Amino acid sequence: MTDETAYDLVVVGCGGAGLSAAVAYIEAAGPDARVAVLERAAEADRGGSTRWTTAGLRVDQDFVLDPRWVGRVQEVSKNLADIEYCLAFEREIPNTGEFLKDHGVELLYGEPPVEGMTKTARPNGGGLAIVDALARHVDAAPNASIHYQTEAVRLSLSDEGRVDGVVVRGPDGLLKTLHAQSVVLACGGFEGNYEMLTQYVGQNAVDLKVLAPGTQYNKGDGIRMATEIGAATSGQFDGIHAELVDIRTDRADAVLYGHSYTIVVNEDAKRFYDEGAKNFADSFELIAYEVWANQHQAAFFITDEAVMSQPQLTAWFDTDMPPVKADTIRDLAAQLGLDPEALEQTVTEFNAACNDRDFVPGIFDGKATEGIEPPKSNWANPISHPPYYGYPVSAAVCFTYGGLKTDTSARVLSKGGVPIPNLYAAGELVGLFYHEYPAATSVLKALTFGRLAGAHAAAEAHATAAATA
Repeated sequence: MTDETAYDLVVVGCGGAGLSAAVAYIEAAGPDARVAVLERAAEADRGGSTRWTTAGLRVDQDFVLDPRWVGRVQEVSKNLADIEYCLAFEREIPNTGEFLKDHGVELLYGEPPVEGMTKTARPNGGGLAIVDALARHVDAAPNASIHYQTEAVRLSLSDEGRVDGVVVRGPDGLLKTLHAQSVVLACGGFEGNYEMLTQYVGQNAVDLKVLAPGTQYNKGDGIRMATEIGAATSGQFDGIHAELVDIRTDRADAVLYGHSYTIVVNEDAKRFYDEGAKNFADSFELIAYEVWANQHQAAFFITDEAVMSQPQLTAWFDTDMPPVKADTIRDLAAQLGLDPEALEQTVTEFNAACNDRDFVPGIFDGKATEGIEPPKSNWANPISHPPYYGYPVSAAVCFTYGGLKTDTSARVLSKGGVPIPNLYAAGELVGLFYHEYPAATSVLKALTFGRLAGAHAAAEAHATAAATA
């Protein structure tokens, strides 16, 4: 074994989870700790999915998790989610906030824009600010390094079954083993692997876009490597977190959240969803999945000047492309590639069904439709103030639900429920969610359990050294 292949810790993945694990380990074990972080991408693209997200964090100004979140996870999962994992997550959130601040991440706070939504924080600079801040600490450590264009192939095991390293393939295409006392898997789910998506998510999964460039590197390798040695799984393997994106742009994370204030029609120019049943934070994933699963990956937001003249609403159409604009509904339909007569009929029927309550976007205003299917339960404002606007959208996958099962210290568990020695996992390759994802917690979960994984691995290394001294 040479110095170039001997490490205290190998981290597979360079997003929020992996970098948190590396930094936490270095700070707990001391500056002499030898740490390798594996990144499949080139240095210019490092950071996985974290790099591209706005990184909304479901916390208040004291960095306390929304108190409804644990109950919400249990409710939507029908009690399938690991309650102890959720409670540990909730307890550790304030420490994650301190961890971010201590490492130079500035946090911005905002009030809920819509009734029923929680307060959120976000890093100034989004997920990229997190990646850059934590990577600086890894780069500054004298015995730590980030190995770019390097992929993990399989886990290395001792004769007695302890994980003792990772077989990797570097940019030269050759294999070598990086030996380590501990390994943290933090390389995302399988959202960038269409073979696995088809296997688990289903037919036509190839039609799902990835939400951001970094997501394409998430090939499910961590899940595969761990299950090859007997790791247990958790989470809904045919479940995905999807979001509606503007089909006209290649910009990362060009998400259109404002469906609640529009009508949404399919390629036949027909409505198919109650756009006002929930606030958009609780429904943007559900409507995206519906577009992919049942609407041939094609839908269109339709609205008018009454909405588009309000900056607090247009802020939720987060794309670099202007909306399609027309003076008549028929002309708008033609520009969107829809049947003009069909769209005009849909809008006419919708307008006639709207009650006479006031349109109040910040609350569940009860401005609903009557006598049409599907209904619109809130924010049913007639589309009658030209010019008219439209956005063509389709669903993009952000992350997959199914993954590895870990305990509250981020140790990977075997199918028998015992920790696999020296193996940890954090981030989106850890399975937790079923049926729905209560939003603005993915980056939080990655940071929290990445930090816990690194700290626990360092403590185990210290205990082992003390016992053999």
